[in-house]
Amino acid sequence: MEESTRDFIHNLWDQLADFDAAHSDEALTLLMEGLCTLAGAWNVSWMGVVRLDTSFPGDPVKGWRPRLAHFLHPSPPLNDAVREQMDELEQGIVDVTTIRGAEGAGAFRAMRLCDVAGPEWFESLYYRVYYQGFGRADATWVAFPVSEDAESWFGIFRASDLPPFTEAERDTVAYALRGIKWFHRQLMLSHGLLIAAASLTPAERRVLHLLLAGLPEKLIAEELGRSYHTTHEHVTSIYRKFGVSNRAALMAIWLGKAS
Repeated sequence: MEESTRDFIHNLWDQLADFDAAHSDEALTLLMEGLCTLAGAWNVSWMGVVRLDTSFPGDPVKGWRPRLAHFLHPSPPLNDAVREQMDELEQGIVDVTTIRGAEGAGAFRAMRLCDVAGPEWFESLYYRVYYQGFGRADATWVAFPVSEDAESWFGIFRASDLPPFTEAERDTVAYALRGIKWFHRQLMLSHGLLIAAASLTPAERRVLHLLLAGLPEKLIAEELGRSYHTTHEHVTSIYRKFGVSNRAALMAIWLGKAS
């Protein structure tokens, strides 16, 4: 890896560390933009993936399911495609690239499309619909295990006007995402996908960010244009989902001082 590339990655890490827990969404955008620059990519996605107990017999991905997906450059068709793939997964319709990605669950891994699929796959309907159909010619996927039952996944996509990812480029992207375990954990926490009993609603996430910023409930209500009663209900639900009874205990989770 060239020294300039390593310096770019280390500077990106430093910038991420400057964001507090209340601004994880902004930090995610910064990271995605940095990955695009680093990899000459067109778009980046992040997925929070969890292992559920309710998998069907013979489930090829053994209960692993994406619960949330975010794109640097989102669009309604992309969001619809993600939902369609999630629905197909529940029906047992699973692409080989998804199966290969899930096989390494529990270990950090970085995979180009050609690492997990043969040449014939690039002629498949799946590739034509979900990759070429959205202007994506190649991808590198990076999976970071945050716990036994939760993983943080990044997909880095290239358009057809650039060559496929090389092994060196895959490894560079992997290096950029390997050294920030704390950030993967923060992303999963901020969506209720690591410790919470259930994922957070969009409204609860907005309240959570302001709780972590130290605002009292009255000011949170004013900031969001909600009634105090509604805001307090959101706070109560957040505490219940994380299994805590107060803000100090909630903060302890983010500081790694509570399980």
